[in-house]
Amino acid sequence: MTDDVPERPPAAGLVQALDLPRNAAIGAAVGLGLAVVAYLFRVLELFGPFAGTREYPVLGPEGWFLILAFVLASATALLVATVLTLVSAYRLSKTL
Repeated sequence: MTDDVPERPPAAGLVQALDLPRNAAIGAAVGLGLAVVAYLFRVLELFGPFAGTREYPVLGPEGWFLILAFVLASATALLVATVLTLVSAYRLSKTL
């Protein structure tokens, strides 16, 4: 037996075939857009004031909703990029 470790095939071909950079960019744009819209609707009260009063320690309501908007943007970007990559993989499997 030899101690030679076989080389791994390059992953760049798979990344290009599935068009991951495009999918990630689209996911980031959609996530950021959704987060901005949700943040504006909530903080600027575009549908009017929300019922009930709450206290938001340290950061205030704008700070907490900014953090929630970041989480929403991240999750949406990941979901959109994953779905687009799965669609790309399905289309690629049909051509093989």
